[in-house]
Amino acid sequence: MTIEYTPPDNIALRPEGLKTVFLAGSIEMGVAENWQPDLANFFNNIGIGVFNPRRADWDSSWKQEYTNPNFYQQVRWELNALDKADAIIMYFDPNTKSPISLLELGLYASSGKVSVVCPEGFWKKGNVDVVCDVYNIPLYHSISELKKHFLDKFTKHNKQ
Repeated sequence: MTIEYTPPDNIALRPEGLKTVFLAGSIEMGVAENWQPDLANFFNNIGIGVFNPRRADWDSSWKQEYTNPNFYQQVRWELNALDKADAIIMYFDPNTKSPISLLELGLYASSGKVSVVCPEGFWKKGNVDVVCDVYNIPLYHSISELKKHFLDKFTKHNKQ
């Protein structure tokens, strides 16, 4: 069963007790790979709900300003979902700059719920590596490495 929430879905309506993960990271349309569906399917297959900020009806003509209601709604949805998620996955695509993802890493680094995928070639990999080291954030070089870790962790948790 797929349980995936995207803006502007009401995440308050999710089933009680459902563990969730927020898919943060590179989302620059036309530049970043569309990595979210792969991870959404992976997490759904192991019984974890997904907050996916990639909005199907996103309109690139929307001004990214506080006074734009569509933009404001998107950013508020993301911040709310980041707060409510049990885990946050951050993926830094080497083909992007991802300034908002870097901001989110700073906001949630000390939350204890972040895991990072930062392959070689990301322009600020050194900064990401240091933040992960200082805040004891799990750091992976690929999405497949992250998935293996979560599968091992989930399998171990369900055996206890």
